[in-house]
Amino acid sequence: MNNYLSIILFTPLAGALVLLLVSKQNENAIRWIANIVAFIGFAVSVPLWFWYNPAAGGFQFQERLPWIPSLGAEYFLGVDGFSVLLILLTTMMGFIAVLSSWTAITERVKEYYIFLLVLQTGMLGAFMALDFLLFFLFWEVMLVPMYFLIGIWGSDRRLYSAIKFFLYTLVGSVIMLLGILALYFNYVDPATGRHTFDITQFHAHNFDPTLQWWVFLAFFLGFAIKVPMFPFHTWLPDAHTDAPTAGSVILAAVLLKMGTYGFLRFSLPILPEASRHFVPMMVALSIIGIVYGALVALAQKDWKRLVAYSSVSHMAMVMLGMFALNPVGITGSIVQQLNHGISTGALFLIVGIVYERRHTREISEYGGLSKVMPVYAAIFLIMTMSSIGLPALNGFIGEFLILQGVFIASKVWAAFAASGVVLGAAYMLYLYQRTMFGKIENPKNEHLLDLNHREFATFAPLLLLAVWMGLYPKPFLDRLETSVQHVVARVSPQYTSAKAADCGTGAPTVADVAANPAAKFMTALPCGPDGKPLSEAAAAPGTPGTSSGTGADIPPAAAPTSKPGDPR
Repeated sequence: MNNYLSIILFTPLAGALVLLLVSKQNENAIRWIANIVAFIGFAVSVPLWFWYNPAAGGFQFQERLPWIPSLGAEYFLGVDGFSVLLILLTTMMGFIAVLSSWTAITERVKEYYIFLLVLQTGMLGAFMALDFLLFFLFWEVMLVPMYFLIGIWGSDRRLYSAIKFFLYTLVGSVIMLLGILALYFNYVDPATGRHTFDITQFHAHNFDPTLQWWVFLAFFLGFAIKVPMFPFHTWLPDAHTDAPTAGSVILAAVLLKMGTYGFLRFSLPILPEASRHFVPMMVALSIIGIVYGALVALAQKDWKRLVAYSSVSHMAMVMLGMFALNPVGITGSIVQQLNHGISTGALFLIVGIVYERRHTREISEYGGLSKVMPVYAAIFLIMTMSSIGLPALNGFIGEFLILQGVFIASKVWAAFAASGVVLGAAYMLYLYQRTMFGKIENPKNEHLLDLNHREFATFAPLLLLAVWMGLYPKPFLDRLETSVQHVVARVSPQYTSAKAADCGTGAPTVADVAANPAAKFMTALPCGPDGKPLSEAAAAPGTPGTSSGTGADIPPAAAPTSKPGDPR
């Protein structure tokens, strides 16, 4: 379909326009229309999973039309494996967020659902845009609806939290725009002789190292605030705490991924030399974020605030895996982004359900809920295990790949990353024990209702994905392979180059490759276990064992294990 991405992109916006025509007094009709539109938005995106060709690589389903010809800006859309998965996550979580709001929102219902649908369009556009100016437009579109969702439908300190969120994000956006303009004015399209915002051309161009250095810092501020990385994280706990449940779900599941998406889509492939230069800074901030976020989560008395600080720790783990700058670490980083969206989105839904019933988030107010809400407690347990990274659930594969990639780069980094896993188990199990087990000492909890069918429906797809990704992650890894290799070829070319020398022995067996979830990516590495380059025979183009940059043409039995050089 020539306009398939546009259909996905503008379906939520079309729904928002329809809601403008409905009387605000007819609240049931507004809820039904919003839920139907959100479901249609998810349904039309599902074929993307099947139609995207992982083997083809590059950006697919491209749409290109003139937008502002005088500036060289275009309406240019396209997706690769990374953005396909994020688009599907966005449409699914958007539908879940709308469905979860049915009874939670009773005031200004019409405006609430319009803002949710407009926010959906902004997020989808950011993941699809291949024109920098178009990307920035959608990036800014996301800011306004979320500001109003927090400021109008939030809890006690909603105005403070909304303004803090807006100012933090706006400062980062303005500085990021300066970086975009720096790239724009330092590149000329060879075909037209004019400046362009075409991201695909920037991916293939080698900018001056000094320019890369400054642009990386500009992008860093914009994306690090969105992740959020330490020390730019302080807006997140407030925004999560005061946002309505749907706002927290979207914020955790999708909006935080905008920052990591920016690093992977722009910073690493466009600014490879600067990315390597700033690895020590990025790793230091990520390690601080992992430990700090987990320790602060342990000290929280507010249920929602604890989950918010857990996001700081988990997203820092994502950044650490990314800046290991090797195929396994980057793959684990992307997978863990999806896992975080599923598990943390579910945790905020879990908090929202008890908040609707009790109107308090104080952990001390609860205890023994498993006796009166057994289905709720069972789902909470599964998502807790998912967040911790229990084997057979989705969190495990992401953390395993990150730890493997980080270990390749530095054993010290891996030790700190592992501490985040242990601390994560501590605060999540402590939360579960305090809220679900023990006696019901508070009389207000004795007659709480368990999940109804609508509430269970919001968890059903998340439970399914948690188990699917935990038991069989191959379809997700397959869709990421070419996208990861494109980034790696730019920022760590040693992983995709073949060198003529003696590599020694140590090739893994077929069983080793089959047992290693990351083996497919490891086959692209150029060095054997002794650190020497590949042999001339193995490196000869067109012969078995050649590393082509994708690893696709290396027979598993002949694939070399890896010991990369310093990623910096």
